Amino acid sequence: MSEKPIFHFEISERKIFLRLFDTFFVLLALSIVGITFQFGYFRIDSQYWVWTVVLVVFFNFFATVFELYDLQKSSKFDSVFQNVILSTSLTVLFYILTPYITPSLPENRLQILFFFLSIAVILLLWRYAYIALITSPRFYKRVLVVGDSFDIKLIADTLRNSDPNYSVIGYINTENEIEAGLDEGLIRFKVEDLSSVVEEYHINEVIVAHAHKRNLMITLYNQLNELLMRGFPIRDYFHVYEETTRRIPVDKVDKDFYRYFPFSRNNANQFYRLSSRIFDVLTGIIGVFFGLLILPFILLGNLFGNRGKLFYSQERIGKYGKTFKILKFRTMLRNAEMSGPQYAQKDDLRITPFGKFLRRSRIDEIPQFINVLKGEMSMIGPRPERPVFVKELSQAIPFYETRHVIKPGLTGWAQVMANYGTSHTDSLEKLQYDLYYIKHRGLFLDIDILMKTFSTIIFYRGQ
Repeated sequence: MSEKPIFHFEISERKIFLRLFDTFFVLLALSIVGITFQFGYFRIDSQYWVWTVVLVVFFNFFATVFELYDLQKSSKFDSVFQNVILSTSLTVLFYILTPYITPSLPENRLQILFFFLSIAVILLLWRYAYIALITSPRFYKRVLVVGDSFDIKLIADTLRNSDPNYSVIGYINTENEIEAGLDEGLIRFKVEDLSSVVEEYHINEVIVAHAHKRNLMITLYNQLNELLMRGFPIRDYFHVYEETTRRIPVDKVDKDFYRYFPFSRNNANQFYRLSSRIFDVLTGIIGVFFGLLILPFILLGNLFGNRGKLFYSQERIGKYGKTFKILKFRTMLRNAEMSGPQYAQKDDLRITPFGKFLRRSRIDEIPQFINVLKGEMSMIGPRPERPVFVKELSQAIPFYETRHVIKPGLTGWAQVMANYGTSHTDSLEKLQYDLYYIKHRGLFLDIDILMKTFSTIIFYRGQ
């Protein structure tokens, strides 16, 4: 039996959708509470419009930091519950602490509690409805993969892991035709059945995944062209992969990489580079000042926890392959690399308990604000790696040294999106994110990275 038509929100559309409806329901709830209970602390009207704008700005900032718009977490109510409470709490706290641009504290302090509950309850109710309805299979994006050289399981897993509402229904592989059947839970179809499969299974998009566009039969080309003429979306897998995972599949592009990989115009944009440098200097000054404030506590912790020199310097590779000395607070035992350079591992015995705290909180990287002020690093960019590892990884991973076309960063797209690099596989994943940043770097991506960096620090995800 044919299934009912199915709708789907794109990733970017769903994030905008969540933001708009979060804001709408918060303001709606406060309006209803204000009218029904004569709530005097917060009012929405033309005279006090600044109050509303400030509330919306605070809420969107903290909702982003606490990952209310992470699509993976937004599909699980336990994550949503935690993040709603955290976002609402910080929003209300900052709102009441800025009385010059927000209402003065009411005499009846219970109104603050009502203010908090109005926001939190409506968000939890609306997000519960979103999970129950919008993230149901009815709204999944149903995809068919066609081509001549691909790993269907890898494609399906990659898309599902990046977007929980992405559903690969089946595939057509032109290299070895067989009868339709099940393979890894996916249906394999015949080439000549493409048009009928799209209609019968209510496919939303066809993804063409192949190595060099060889062996795609004339029959398949004609059917794809017919779908295209009807306005049906047909997309290249590399572009879908990049858009969905927000990384560059450099290990798949191979020799066509430089044709596929146009560098961001911001890499040569003088205004962007100047504004980035001004931002680096300002944040560097703030970072050094903050480091001086907490230095007495770090000294005490290092004295009893690490029992070695406070600062630790190490040679790293910077822009255009030039080396520089990176600064860090010590986190490991003395003589931690007597057997030679090695990656830090999870639960690494060389890291002291106090060092683990410094790493997880990212406090160990505060001295690198000095590197930022000296111009050796930027606030945002690929993480600088050690020469010995760069040489090793450059021989194992295609185009690894491309990440050195810009300054390394204190934080970056790979740092906030990928796991801590402890192997070649992790390094490849980080390179994919780094190249995505180099390709797309700009103001909005930089802001996104900074917000995710706050999330990383708050949720204690360092290693």
